[in-house]
Amino acid sequence: MDYSTLINEIRRKDFRPIYFLTGEEPFFIDKIVSLIEHTALDEAERSFNQVILYGSDTSIDAVIGEAKRYPMMAERVVVIIKEAQHLTKLELLEAYAENPQNSTVLVFAYKYKKADKRKKVFSILAKKHVLFESKKVYDNQVPDWIGMMLKDHGLKANGRAIQMLAESLGTDLGRIDSEINKLSMIAKKGEEISPELVEANVGISKDFNNFELCNALNRNDFEKALRIQQYFQSNPKDNPLVLTISLLYRNFRILMILAQIKGASQGEMMKQAGVNMYALQEYLGALKFYDVRKIARIMAYLRETDMKSKGVNNASSSDSELLKELLFKIVYL
Repeated sequence: MDYSTLINEIRRKDFRPIYFLTGEEPFFIDKIVSLIEHTALDEAERSFNQVILYGSDTSIDAVIGEAKRYPMMAERVVVIIKEAQHLTKLELLEAYAENPQNSTVLVFAYKYKKADKRKKVFSILAKKHVLFESKKVYDNQVPDWIGMMLKDHGLKANGRAIQMLAESLGTDLGRIDSEINKLSMIAKKGEEISPELVEANVGISKDFNNFELCNALNRNDFEKALRIQQYFQSNPKDNPLVLTISLLYRNFRILMILAQIKGASQGEMMKQAGVNMYALQEYLGALKFYDVRKIARIMAYLRETDMKSKGVNNASSSDSELLKELLFKIVYL
């Protein structure tokens, strides 16, 4: 079961006896747990019927004991085990999973690690209950995920605004969620989120950011790239060189992939490069200026600049000077 389906099911109050939430991405697990915690019972029912335990302070026997209780003046009992990754002897859950208390909603938040699905207990959970794996979101998936979150709030955004958010916030889903919540309180339902609205409320300059730096280089516009470098020089804390190098490397890695599969279908290009249609058109336009050999040289310049920023073969150059030199090499060498 995917995240959206599970969330919608919980919102309908269609609860399952056991939720075992596992995986490396804590954001989705926290969201599901919070939703169950605040919707399964009314506030007045929680004091007698909702229990929150911590894996490091409890045992499976104690968890099962709580789960077998009957509700008091409520429809159900809710038992939530946070930090469930610290629980031991999970195999003792097998018998309860085969014959659970149907008036109980039992939730395990087993974060930062994957469940060993070869074990019998997880086989039972997957077959009869909800065994949800919270997977990491990769860079290329972030724009689509932002679009989904905006839609969930009754909002939409143009491609440039989404790319600004994705490039600036990265894969920090908690921060992305926080910023989208902020935008949802400012924008009207159905309103399109513009780059100007993002700039004004998320603290990202719409003209001077790493996304626009990549765009300037992809258009071979050295003057604009230099203006962005000068803005970064004036705002070094908000624009660390290590982040700029990382995003430039990603940009030219994508161009290298596309340069090597010229002639492929757009669908295949998007799949191989890990980009959406909006971004694909921008990258394809850049290939007028960059062939495979030049991209390979640029990636070498990026590695060299990264090493110099860490003090290797660099006695005195500042981060700003290193970036200016790098931009010159990218465009002119």
